[in-house]
Amino acid sequence: MPSYILEMRDITKTFPGVKALSNVNLKVEEGEIHAICGENGAGKSTLMKVLSGVYPAGDYEGQIIYRGKECQFHGIHDSEQMGIVIIHQELALVPMLSITENIFLGNEQARWGVIDWNANERRTRELLGKVGLVEDPNTLITDIGTGKQQLVEIAKALSKNVELLILDEPTASLSEKDSQALLDLLLEFKKQGITSILISHKLNEINRVADHVTVIRDGRTIETLDRSEISEDRIITSMVGRSLEDRYPPRDPKIGDVIFEVQNWSCYHPLHADRQVIKNIDIKVHRGEVVGIAGLMGAGRTEFAMSLFGRSYGRKISGEVRLKGKPIDVSTVGRAVDQGIAYVTEDRKVFGLNLIDDIKNNITLANLKGVARAGVIDELRELDVANDYRKKTNIRSSSVFQKTGNLSGGNQQKVVLSKWLFASPEVLILDEPTRGIDVGAKYEIYTIIARLAAEGRAVIVISSEMPELLGITDRIYVMNEGRIVGEMAASEASQEKIMRAIVRGEGRAAS
Repeated sequence: MPSYILEMRDITKTFPGVKALSNVNLKVEEGEIHAICGENGAGKSTLMKVLSGVYPAGDYEGQIIYRGKECQFHGIHDSEQMGIVIIHQELALVPMLSITENIFLGNEQARWGVIDWNANERRTRELLGKVGLVEDPNTLITDIGTGKQQLVEIAKALSKNVELLILDEPTASLSEKDSQALLDLLLEFKKQGITSILISHKLNEINRVADHVTVIRDGRTIETLDRSEISEDRIITSMVGRSLEDRYPPRDPKIGDVIFEVQNWSCYHPLHADRQVIKNIDIKVHRGEVVGIAGLMGAGRTEFAMSLFGRSYGRKISGEVRLKGKPIDVSTVGRAVDQGIAYVTEDRKVFGLNLIDDIKNNITLANLKGVARAGVIDELRELDVANDYRKKTNIRSSSVFQKTGNLSGGNQQKVVLSKWLFASPEVLILDEPTRGIDVGAKYEIYTIIARLAAEGRAVIVISSEMPELLGITDRIYVMNEGRIVGEMAASEASQEKIMRAIVRGEGRAAS
């Protein structure tokens, strides 16, 4: 008989107008890595917030049995006292505080009521050693990368004597190297007897580390698979209720003349005036074409896109942008939008959406002229537009009046897309458009991209997922250290060729 550290029985959680969880059951064996999969909005994060006390006892129905005893957590402090620690997808670190200060924030070691900083720093060094970090404990969080920040969060969890570690999309914003290091750390924790619950959309990662996988769909438990049953196809079928024979929608591209050109584009760092970030880039995109930009983290892809879009990034920007053969002014965001350029940011929560506003207002935000009469917003017209795009992009919500911050990541991404689609751009730049969303929502976004190209738009996709670029684009540029180091037709490209171009600067082809 397996020994269960956790059982969640018949968990039901309701929000106004929405039943997020309906009689969900979960059993986790002690010392295992248990993955939870499901589409965006399936209820995964909600279930973990119930478990960790973010949603307190009395706010849901059902039972939490931890180490054989029924528990009622009235806040996150209660669950942490029992050794249950959750690390959310959005890291909860204070950028301008040190690593030590973040690890022991609210939990400082003190003597006679006075914080003992020497003791805190000694303990921090021990914890950092356990997660493989060699940083000085006094280093500010803002001075380390996202991968290391994730490890600091885990060190913070270890400081609370964690027995059950919950990780919600821990690798969503990490590079491949950092992701692998994090998974290795989970496997090491498993050897030490720490139980982990892993929420992830990256099925290859789940295949690698999970002992069991529980699939949740539409707020209900579908099935739990043991190690021998885990496969990407099986998980996908359970997640979306159907098999996805093809991960990418079929396309019959009809590529026309060059519609968008960037020539000799350069840009310097906004704070370090002598550091050139983007170096003499030339690209062009044809009407009806989907062009990918590949590269490792730090290659300058996002900086390039943001500097193009109204000079949202950088200083001393130079170069020329042409639309339909004519130079255009993209010196401000407003002018770029007026010229028909749209940019879907990789950070939808910070730069893409107003999270405290509703879906309706977010969708129309970039094109208020389109819902106005004589300079006054026509609320009925705005409502029609929002409902139309909610239907077109399959935004799952109670209505267009639902607060955007309460949507799942995939549905938030569809709101961002809807906002820019309503602006009717000629050129759409998508920066990591499927980061942190499930395979079902990814397919829907790929379908939107294919439809835009079929309508004759020019689409640029920046992605860290090489299979994605190979699956949805017609042509791929490769960036490294702020330069274009390769160009190839997607039909002739491979992950090996792209990496070779990055490492050696090979692969530039005529186009």
